[in-house]
Amino acid sequence: MTTVRQSTSASNLQAGWKRSKGPAPGMLRAASLALVLGLQAGGTAPALADEPWAERTRALGAIAEMPSGVLSRSQLKDLTDIGEALFSANFTTQDGVGRPQATQAIDPTRRKHPREQVFFRTAGPDAGSCAACHNQPAIGGAGDFVANVFTSEGFESADFDSLDPQFSNERGSNHLFGSGLVEMLAREMSRDLQSIRGETLAQARTEGVEVRRKLETKGVEFGFISAEPDGSVNLNELDGVDTDLVIRPFSQKGVMTSLRQFTVNAMNHHHGMQPDERFGARWTGSDDHDGDGKSNEMSAADVSALVAWQATLPAPVQMIPEVEGWAEAAARGEKNFSDFGCATCHRPALPLDSLAFADPGPFDLAGTLNDRQVAQKAIYDFTLLEWAAQLPRDDQGSVLVPLFGDLKRHVMTDNQIDALGNELLSQRFVERNIFQTAELWGVGSTGPYGHRNDFTTLDEIILAHGGAGRQARDAYAAAEDADKSSLIAFLKTLVIIP
Repeated sequence: MTTVRQSTSASNLQAGWKRSKGPAPGMLRAASLALVLGLQAGGTAPALADEPWAERTRALGAIAEMPSGVLSRSQLKDLTDIGEALFSANFTTQDGVGRPQATQAIDPTRRKHPREQVFFRTAGPDAGSCAACHNQPAIGGAGDFVANVFTSEGFESADFDSLDPQFSNERGSNHLFGSGLVEMLAREMSRDLQSIRGETLAQARTEGVEVRRKLETKGVEFGFISAEPDGSVNLNELDGVDTDLVIRPFSQKGVMTSLRQFTVNAMNHHHGMQPDERFGARWTGSDDHDGDGKSNEMSAADVSALVAWQATLPAPVQMIPEVEGWAEAAARGEKNFSDFGCATCHRPALPLDSLAFADPGPFDLAGTLNDRQVAQKAIYDFTLLEWAAQLPRDDQGSVLVPLFGDLKRHVMTDNQIDALGNELLSQRFVERNIFQTAELWGVGSTGPYGHRNDFTTLDEIILAHGGAGRQARDAYAAAEDADKSSLIAFLKTLVIIP
């Protein structure tokens, strides 16, 4: 047998660091990283595994404290390198993988009977790494059908696991590219809607009469709100948004408020890694809520690094293949996209006023840190990122985010077409046939399609649109084959460039 020896720095020590252009994790730029870690002069970073071959995730604990303040370009680079390492890492039982005494529930829930297996396909833990599901066309991307996950929130405290659709919904893994922009859009839209609520209440009190106003932000309408002089509010006319008027832009149902909430949920559900900010002693009374013998498995700082990397993933772009006739077909298809009515929900762009991403954010609730629970939030200035600085702006100076979506929930079935209503459980009180408009940026890189990844072509998923999408679907169905083909040619130009 021939033994090949590598230096510590060349071996990268942890597979998740292999994409970093900088030095190995133990040799990160010390001066700038110290600022990211929040270390005082003379301080030291937490010790990593003693041996470079130790079966632990070396990036865990690489940050002593949550980042805060406005990060410089080099500080943000160091933080996102750690985040990428954590996203890529195959967590192990030495890190705390598994939750023998706890369920996958978002609310910390103990089991009545210990789980014997570490991994379980339907209720998790079901993946060694985040990248195991988010990898198409690159790390942070979507997942094929094989990477589907199961949500069983309606039975969060049930002490059993089942493939039966009465107890779980099967979902595809969405891509995360451009997700920081999406979250910032959602925050601005939520503030707008809540401001309208406040103005409506104030007007009703001042004038002594009922006041009814349209809830509209960035050109997207979310129904109406009515207020009485006594301060009561009628929310019966809301459309596509929760009663707190917070836009929740993540998951197919639009029920996840932030990347931070999504990350905390996923770490417990998919890996059995419990972030302290929800599963630690503050909320559960134990540093080992899941009973696997590992305490303090993931710190708030680790979560921050994961959030920073996901948030700064570049936005998908339009790229026309250098194939004869494709450019002309895509141009016709873009026009048809509008003429058919697709752009009514799949809005080509929404305006964003600020490129400053704050973590933690303002709208998360108990169990996920928000900006009122930290002394100083971290600010990631997207203008430091080359891809974000190149985004177009409108005549008001707002950044145009080309997401092809509206961050609104819609009914997607009717009496004739119900393919997108095949789930048996609601999620977070969102009806079974209601889904948030899928952002189409990146759609050319992320088939198969649909919330369950069971539509193999764009033509199939378009024809599956009922309910709010029925008019556009019917226009497409009635079109000439050449017009249908050109629409597909256009959609296939919306791609992810890692």
